[in-house]
Amino acid sequence: MTPFSLVYTLHVLSALVWVGGMFFAWMVLRPAAIKALEGPARLKLWVEVFQGFFRWVWVAVVLLPISGVGMIHLQYSGFESAPRYVQIMMGLYLVMTALFIRIQALLLPELRTAVGAQDWPVGAAVLGRIRRLVGINLMVGLVLVAMAAARPTF
Repeated sequence: MTPFSLVYTLHVLSALVWVGGMFFAWMVLRPAAIKALEGPARLKLWVEVFQGFFRWVWVAVVLLPISGVGMIHLQYSGFESAPRYVQIMMGLYLVMTALFIRIQALLLPELRTAVGAQDWPVGAAVLGRIRRLVGINLMVGLVLVAMAAARPTF
């Protein structure tokens, strides 16, 4: 395995975990939880899901820029000589990371507090805000994946 293929594999797997996890949560888990669980149980489920999933997102948040910069240095002479789409992908990564940190640092503690206090209306409102931000992040992530797939030679 070449150094580039190793770094590229780590990059793709990190993106797969993050974007694929959001896709699964949005398209599969969320509708199933709505059908199968009452509000309080659904809110408790999401607190647990976010705690587990966000550990893996942090791995991706760390590995994506490391592997991305590694690919840039292995393929190009630096960021400024990388193709425009690579620069756009790095900018969109920053957008995704900012949205994730907003959810993790601000909204998830608010959700935990509401669930712990059994304040279901507040918990539902917070979950709604999280859902919207995850939806935006999923769209940005899908755009990133599409950009990467359109340029498979990086």
